[in-house]
Amino acid sequence: MSLMRSMILTLVLAILGAAMGAWGGSQYVLRQMRPEQPLHVLVHERLSLSPEQERSIADIEREHRARCDALQAEMRAANAELAQAFQESHAYTPRVQAAIDRAHVAMAALQQETMVHILAMRAVLTPQQATVFDATVISSLTVERR
Repeated sequence: MSLMRSMILTLVLAILGAAMGAWGGSQYVLRQMRPEQPLHVLVHERLSLSPEQERSIADIEREHRARCDALQAEMRAANAELAQAFQESHAYTPRVQAAIDRAHVAMAALQQETMVHILAMRAVLTPQQATVFDATVISSLTVERR
């Protein structure tokens, strides 16, 4: 294989690896940051929330869902931009890097939004409820998913 072909092959493989890494990272973050069923069940079925707490948490969840939907749309747009940049140049261009950076910013914003959401829900709870809630949150953040 000629040196030029080897270099082009290496470059194409590097770009594909970067694209797959950005996509895989965004999918991983989406899976990790979605509230897992145990937290939802805990909050709505096991914490014996008062009607006022239920209303407050419903409002918090509705606002969170809207923000998450917007951030997930941004991540999809960044991935589409990355695909377009790759398709046009098959090179690690500034446009490819910009699309990757855009996806990373959206992933970080999603993680921040989820933590703000969790803290807002926690603020509605009594100290006893918060103790159980905290244990569930900590467990969901530290359990390895496959």
